[in-house]
Amino acid sequence: MLHKETITVHIGDQTLKFETGKIARQANGSVLVRCGETVVFASACASAKPQEGADFFPLRVDYQEKFSAAGRTAGGFIKREGRPTEREILVSRLIDRPLRPMFEEGYYNEVQILSYVFSYDGVHFPDVLSICAASAALAISDIPLVKPIGAVRVGKIQNRFVINPSVEMMKQSSLDLVLAGTEDAILMIEGFCDFLTEEEVIEAIETGHKAIQEICHQLTAWAKKLGSPKKKETIRHIPKEVTTAVHGAAETLIASALRIVSKQERELTLAKIQEDVVKTILPEGAESAYLKSDVLAAFKSLQSSLMRKMILEEKKRIDGRGLKEIRPIDIEQSILPRTHGSSLFTRGETQSLAVCTLGGGNNAQKSEDLNGDVAQSFYLQYSFPPFSVGEVGRVGSPGRREVGHGKLAERALSAILPKQEHFPYVIRLESNITESNGSSSMASVCGGCLAMMDAAVPIKRPVAGIAMGLVLEPGKHAILSDILGAEDALGDMDFKVAGDEKGITAFQMDIKVEGITHTIMKEALMQAKEGRIHILKEMLKACPASRKEMSSHAPRIETLQIKPSKIGTVIGPGGKQIRAIVEETGVQIDINDTGLVSIASSNQDAMEKAKSIIINLTSEMEIGKIYKGRITSIVPFGFFVEVFGKEGLCHISEISTKRIQNIQDIPFKEGDMIEVKVLDINDRGQIRLSHRAILEQQQQSH
Repeated sequence: MLHKETITVHIGDQTLKFETGKIARQANGSVLVRCGETVVFASACASAKPQEGADFFPLRVDYQEKFSAAGRTAGGFIKREGRPTEREILVSRLIDRPLRPMFEEGYYNEVQILSYVFSYDGVHFPDVLSICAASAALAISDIPLVKPIGAVRVGKIQNRFVINPSVEMMKQSSLDLVLAGTEDAILMIEGFCDFLTEEEVIEAIETGHKAIQEICHQLTAWAKKLGSPKKKETIRHIPKEVTTAVHGAAETLIASALRIVSKQERELTLAKIQEDVVKTILPEGAESAYLKSDVLAAFKSLQSSLMRKMILEEKKRIDGRGLKEIRPIDIEQSILPRTHGSSLFTRGETQSLAVCTLGGGNNAQKSEDLNGDVAQSFYLQYSFPPFSVGEVGRVGSPGRREVGHGKLAERALSAILPKQEHFPYVIRLESNITESNGSSSMASVCGGCLAMMDAAVPIKRPVAGIAMGLVLEPGKHAILSDILGAEDALGDMDFKVAGDEKGITAFQMDIKVEGITHTIMKEALMQAKEGRIHILKEMLKACPASRKEMSSHAPRIETLQIKPSKIGTVIGPGGKQIRAIVEETGVQIDINDTGLVSIASSNQDAMEKAKSIIINLTSEMEIGKIYKGRITSIVPFGFFVEVFGKEGLCHISEISTKRIQNIQDIPFKEGDMIEVKVLDINDRGQIRLSHRAILEQQQQSH
């Protein structure tokens, strides 16, 4: 007999129901979370032993949306869910980021979290439910999670913050904020907004955290009631003797190496020191009670503590900058002659080669998810080749980090795009990271904005991005502007903020420790604003405004508005008509549901020809007006003339001012163009035409 355990948590206007004991009972922990008719599952499993010699925590999170959850089947040839979609990768990262710092220090057993959407009602977002489900599965398991976390979404609708708004409500929201944290602190923030102020962002975070506290309180009580005892016997701590030995052998050398300004020179020096320390403590051929992984962990810990000490006590950073100082910025516009827009944005040792490509509707990024088919008219693709950090590595499809960084930069720039009716182009941005030493996603925001301006995209206003860091010790802290890679790796926070001097468009924060207060967060936001304004000023020196003229290599797009009832006429049965226009003219044509027709071509003559065909197909004749048409057939009682794709009869009596005895006597043949006047259109749509009426008008005018 199955024994089901449940708890209910009330958040805002919603009820979250957590269930366990019914499904996947052989996992270390498994939970179903229900909200409305959306049902999300999560399981947590851990290996019995840690990986031998591991010096990192091997956590793997995979989230999957089952199409059957929405009563759908995948539209492609392969019907089974396979490679994760971009959205599934992004949600997997949302689950991973706040959970990772909550595992016991020194725990190196492999942990796998699998989360599936089993039912989706189109109302309640499954992503925040998945974070809660994963947290609950770990909380009741024997895997050593320090404490459970909770997650909510915060929207701002009609100037009011709403917890876990519905999918429909979010369409009216000026904020999309996903928060995760414990009862005591926020651990992860992912937010996108329409130029909200720092004060509004802080208020949204505080509002969301109150709801998170209620989730965490309930999960903690649930874990105490039915959770398994945590298995901590495999947790490995660095022996004090190893720490002492590493300090004695390397402290002075590391302190000196950390003051080397060049990243590559500094890393080579530190690598050599580390190699020598390992040889000293673990001599080759000699038996030792110490593990190499412990020596390496102690070396990294010492490096971190010395860097943090330099920052907190000397107010100096490893590249010699002050805490608020931004690295030198260099910008070169139009660096690639054949692209539609390009920019080389360099900040210190981080560099993005950004490229903007404009196209018609056929260039939209198409995908499908639980809500149906999606066509994005703006998207940013980020790449991070191994040479950007001077390494040899895998090259292929983008990894999770590349997808996440690209989406962050894309959504940061979405707020500045012109309306589609004013600029009917699909915009594709590439951010090619050619050098990296911290904050390449924010370099992508800056470079992407500049590339669009170079491509003559009429953006609403330019934006910049900056990454902030934090070193937090009991009783003191230091906030760092424009962080380096080492400051990200060895510090306590990575806080990215994009926007301009008046507001924020995107912000993302990952925190490795509890204890960051709202006061510290506000201080970080205000310092980020200073840095963002400085970067934006440098950008505007290089490119004060969007170019007035597009590149000669960019396609031109013109739009026509037709009646929605005429869309089928232009498309034709099975798309036959629109394909014929494309084949005849070489243009790209896209039609939306409102009847807005976008025609893209780099050839103006082809553009005009396509426009003429569409106008002819969709225009309607009016009684009393004169049109030019083509004679399609001649019959004994007159001839038929085609105008706007429709045929009308010009009776033999309406051809000439003189009486015609035999149709063969007329001076016209099939295919000739002729002017005709519409005399009548009857209830059945039959059209009566006259050429004689035009001849009579001409005679009267003479």
